[in-house]
Amino acid sequence: MLGFLTGASAVGAAWAIWALTPALTGPDTFTLNGTFTLLDGAIGNVSTTGCMGTGGYDDIAEGTSVTVYDEAGTVLATGGLIDSQLDTVSSDCVFTLQVAEVPDDRPMYQVEVSHRGKVAVDADSAKLGAVSLSLG
Repeated sequence: MLGFLTGASAVGAAWAIWALTPALTGPDTFTLNGTFTLLDGAIGNVSTTGCMGTGGYDDIAEGTSVTVYDEAGTVLATGGLIDSQLDTVSSDCVFTLQVAEVPDDRPMYQVEVSHRGKVAVDADSAKLGAVSLSLG
């Protein structure tokens, strides 16, 4: 009987740890990847090999904040614009945007670059790295 109780206690403890683990660690997350294209006011950046915004777009550059919100407007995660490339034909500045540790349990997300307004993105596009935003 003592062996049965010891075994049952061990199984119960293991089950409790397994059941509580998601509550302790939170939801699974993903990294939201995509592109952000500045269509006007872009110039080459002399301190990097990339590009940046000028004039009314001078808040757009590598390192600019990118915020991901849920459908209610609650901040879920923050990241930034990381790499940029000046398109020599169109003069557009194309950035890679990246936000890590976005909870993957939402049906949609809102993404905002700098203070430029939130853009709705469906969950599938967000998780597949198919986010493509533009300004200008």
